[in-house]
This record gives sequence, structure tokens and C-alpha cells, in this order.
Amino acid sequence: MPFTVLIVDDSKLARIVAGKALAALQPEWQKVEAGSAVEAHTIIAAHSVDVALIDFNMADKDGLQLAAELRDLRPTMPIAIITANIQDEIIARARAIGAAFVAKPVTADSLEDFLSGAALRLRSAKA
Repeated sequence: MPFTVLIVDDSKLARIVAGKALAALQPEWQKVEAGSAVEAHTIIAAHSVDVALIDFNMADKDGLQLAAELRDLRPTMPIAIITANIQDEIIARARAIGAAFVAKPVTADSLEDFLSGAALRLRSAKA
């Protein structure tokens, strides 16, 4: 069952890297990309998005703020915060809003556990 993943990062290269890791693990899943929190909100309003991968450090809004907003809109959506900024505080804040933490650089290995869990949750919800 294919799902749609929203990749939010203000770096085009980082979106490409995350998209390649996603395609390696879930080739049938679709991806949509946003370069900012504003774009992410526009996409969420217009498309059916099942999973979100959100960069922590963005120019317009940090990824945890965006994740909290998306959590309000889609309470059960699997969300991962992606960052090279590996601090206990950021990890704790991600967990407090029910988001996973994935370290940059994103690889298929680093994304695998999150996507496996997300797929299981989404399939269970649709069953």
C-alpha cells in the first residue's frame, strides 16, 4: 500500500538525499517536498500526506514548531525530526510531541526503523 511522505527542508540537497533514502526503502511510496514551513502547510492543506520528515533548522520556523502544528492538524501522522543537531533537549522536545528523531545525514539505514514503524501504524489504521 503506497503512502505519501512530505519532506520539509530548506536545503534542496537535503531533500534529494532524504528522497533517495526513502526510495531505497519504500520505492512505491510517493514524496512531496517543501522548502519551508509555509510551503509545508500549503501542501498539507491541498494533499493527502501520510508521513512527514521535517528538518529542525529552517529559516522561517524550526522543525519542532512545524511538527507541533502538523500534530494538531493530523494527530496520528508519523513525524520525524531530521537534524545534525543531536542534543538531548531537541530529542526530548521531539518525543514530547510524538515525533521520532533521525540524525543527518539521512541514509536508508537511519530512516529504516522510523519508516517501518510508520508503515505498520498506517496499515493498522487503515485496516
